[in-house]
Amino acid sequence: MRAAAFLLTQLLAFPFNQALAWWDEGHMQIAYVAYQRLNAPVKDKVDALLKLNGDYALWTAGAPDEPTARLYAFVHAATWADDIKTKGGYVTDNANGPDAGKNIGYADKNRHPYWHFKDTMFSPDETPLATPDPVDAVTQLKLMIAALPASSGASDDVRSYDLVWMLHVVGDLHQPLHTVQRHTAQIPEGDRGGNSERVIPATGETLPLHSYWDRIFGGYSSVFGAIFDAKDHGGLMSVHPDADAAQILDPDAWVTESFELAKKFAYAPPVSAGKDAVQLTREYETDARNVARRQAALAAARLANLLNDALK
Repeated sequence: MRAAAFLLTQLLAFPFNQALAWWDEGHMQIAYVAYQRLNAPVKDKVDALLKLNGDYALWTAGAPDEPTARLYAFVHAATWADDIKTKGGYVTDNANGPDAGKNIGYADKNRHPYWHFKDTMFSPDETPLATPDPVDAVTQLKLMIAALPASSGASDDVRSYDLVWMLHVVGDLHQPLHTVQRHTAQIPEGDRGGNSERVIPATGETLPLHSYWDRIFGGYSSVFGAIFDAKDHGGLMSVHPDADAAQILDPDAWVTESFELAKKFAYAPPVSAGKDAVQLTREYETDARNVARRQAALAAARLANLLNDALK
């Protein structure tokens, strides 16, 4: 509980576009499930690329053997895009900056908080909408997907950097509130993906709606803990996404799906159109958990298919 409280405090200290998606547990569980779906030759290529990241030794610490070290690295790498938000040597930039859409590898010391989400603007009451960012998770992910194959001509440094980001961003785009910004008469400036609305879940604390969805799989965790939870009875490994849906590898399609889920479930009653905290119902929380589990499992399947295709 203390770790979870600390993580929530850290989240609230950041502006929205540095918010964590799914938090560590969710991202690592998605990566673990995806790793199980990778072809053996692709695992070898992934391992070689991940070794180029400066945190590789940290990711593999405590692994009892080489196969486990490779697994740990893949799973832990899924949190790197969040880790650099507090890592020294990195600076916070914005989507309108000159380096916003570059793809230059580890020489890039920008945190790129806007690479974590794609704001699809909407209003249920005809409140005017904001202008979307010119660079976002979808625009950048498309560049990364194109650069990942060895035939792309990109350097291994760029391909490693892109791989680590992809492990994270694919998960981000399957969290419904990372694909939406709602404008209402009470929140005319836009809710920043559910960060303006506040909710009270069954646990009793008050927190942003966005944070409620991000933490559904838990907060800070070790790699071992995330793997254990994914494999546990009823864990993410037991959720089987639709095979045809798993073959959809277009980030724009993912955003459309997540956006519709956000409107139907994330903003469902009793969530209000304003900023006053509301008590969530059992029905709301049950639906949220079910949607999150399905989306995370689908993200894992699509991530694996994406890597198998790019690195075949």
